[in-house]
Amino acid sequence: MGAIERLRQFVEYKGISKYQFYKATGLANGYLDRDGSVGSDKCEKILSQYPELSLEWLVLGVGDMLRDIETSIPAIQEQFPLRTDRTIGLQSIPLYELDATAGLVSLFDTKSRQVPISHLQIPDLPPCDGALYVRGDSMYPLLKSGDIVLYKEIPNGVQSILWGEMYLLSFTLDGEDYITIKYIQKGDDERTVRLVSHNPHHSPKDIPADSIRALALVKASVRFNTMG
Repeated sequence: MGAIERLRQFVEYKGISKYQFYKATGLANGYLDRDGSVGSDKCEKILSQYPELSLEWLVLGVGDMLRDIETSIPAIQEQFPLRTDRTIGLQSIPLYELDATAGLVSLFDTKSRQVPISHLQIPDLPPCDGALYVRGDSMYPLLKSGDIVLYKEIPNGVQSILWGEMYLLSFTLDGEDYITIKYIQKGDDERTVRLVSHNPHHSPKDIPADSIRALALVKASVRFNTMG
C-alpha cells in the first residue's frame, strides 16, 4: 500500500468527502486519485489540518494510523517549524490576569492595556506579546487549567491565520462574548472557521469568521507540577 492509498484510507475513516479534504488542505482536485508518495510540502498541509494523523504511518506505513496529538505535534514541528518562529535570547513577557468582562479586545488595546501582575523571562522563546493563565479544559491534557500560555497578537485577524495552529481568541455569538484557546481550521466555506479542541470530549464548532474580535497565536506554555 502506497502513501496516497493510505491517505485515501484516512479520508474514508474521517468520513469526509474528497472535496472537503481538498478544501481543508489546499491540495489540488484529483490528488487522492493518483498513486505514489506524499512530498514533505504536502505532509505539512495535511498534518496542519489533521494533527491526529501519524506521519510515520502516512509516509512509511509504520505503526497506527492515528497518534495522540500531544505526542505527534512536536514531531511535525521538528520537521516543519513555523515560518513565524525566530528566537530571542531573553524577553521580559508581561503576565496578565484576564478580566473576563473586558475581554481580549481591551487587553490587546495599547491605549487601555492593563497593568501586568508579573513578568516571565524564558530564554530562546519566539517573540511574544504577553501571557495569560489557562481557564477551562478544552485543550486538556495538552493544557490544563492553571497553566500559562504565551502568545503573539495577530493584528490582521483571520487573514493571518496559520491553519491548524493553536490560538487564543475572543468571538461573539448571539450577543454573548467568548474567550477560548483552540486549534483553528478552515470551515466548510470561506465565511466560517472551525474551532477544534484537544480534549476529545469537546466537539469541533464552526463559527463565522467575522465574529472573531481578537486573535493571538499561542507560542509556548508553562506548567507548574507542584503547589510550592
